[in-house]
Amino acid sequence: MPEGDTVWQTARRLHTALAGHVLTRSDLRVPKYATADLTGRTVLDVTPRGKHLLTRIEGGLTLHSHLRMDGSWKVYAPGERWSGGPGHQIRVILGTADRTAVGYRLPILDLLRTTDEERAVGHLGPDLLGPDWDPDKALANLLRDSARPLGEALLDQRNLAGIGNIYKSELCFLLRATPWLPIGDLPADHAARLPALAKKLLEANRDRPARSTTGRRDQNLYVYGRAPRPCLRCRTSIRTANQGDGSRERPTYWCPTCQPGPSPHP
Repeated sequence: MPEGDTVWQTARRLHTALAGHVLTRSDLRVPKYATADLTGRTVLDVTPRGKHLLTRIEGGLTLHSHLRMDGSWKVYAPGERWSGGPGHQIRVILGTADRTAVGYRLPILDLLRTTDEERAVGHLGPDLLGPDWDPDKALANLLRDSARPLGEALLDQRNLAGIGNIYKSELCFLLRATPWLPIGDLPADHAARLPALAKKLLEANRDRPARSTTGRRDQNLYVYGRAPRPCLRCRTSIRTANQGDGSRERPTYWCPTCQPGPSPHP
C-alpha cells in the first residue's frame, strides 16, 4: 500500500532512471493530455511531496501523479518485459534511450506548469520526509480540531503529509490509544511525541524493501493486517473495523487491551 515511504522510494527510482536524460518517448493516456508530447525534453528531477509525485521536465512543466491505493510506477530496461499490469491499466509512458518508466492505475495524472505546482500540493501539511518538515506546525495542525478522532486526523494530509492506513494503525498502537479517541483527549506527553514518532517510522522504512515498525524479524507490524491474531504485547486478539465517512474503505486495526478508548466494538 503506497504511503509516504513508498512514494519516496518510487521518486528515487524514477529520478535515478530519468533525471538528466532526454525523453525519446512520451505517451499520456489521459484524454485531457492525449495530444501532449514531451519528447525531446530533458527530465530535470522527480520529487516526492507527501504521497504525491512531481516529475519536473524541461520547459517549465511538471507531471503530477498520485498512486492512491493501487497505482504504481515501474521502470524497465530496453527489451525487458513489462509486468506491472495489463495494457489498459497504463496511464503514462516516459522513455529515454536507456530506461522506460510506466505508470499503472494512476488515479491522478496532471500536466501543469511548474510554477503552478501549488495548485496540486499546496494544501498539504508538513512532509514527514521532505525539507519542509516542521513538527511544531504538524502538531498544531493535528490539534486544531480537538474532537476529531486520532486516526482521521493522522490520515488528513492537510495536517501532515505521508501517513496512510498502515502507519495510522501502527502509530495509534505505539501511542496506546484507539484510532477513535478524540485527538484532544490524547495525553499531552503522547501528543508531544507524535510528530517525531511518525517521522522516525517513515525515515526508518524509506530505504527498506519491506516495511517494519516492530524491529522484529518474525513480525513486521504490530496490528495492521493481523486481526484476529494475538497482540504481540498482551496476546489479546487484534480487532479490525472501517474508519471514516464510508466514502471509501479505511481498514483500521487495534488491540482493545493495549489501546484503551472508544471503538466501534464494545
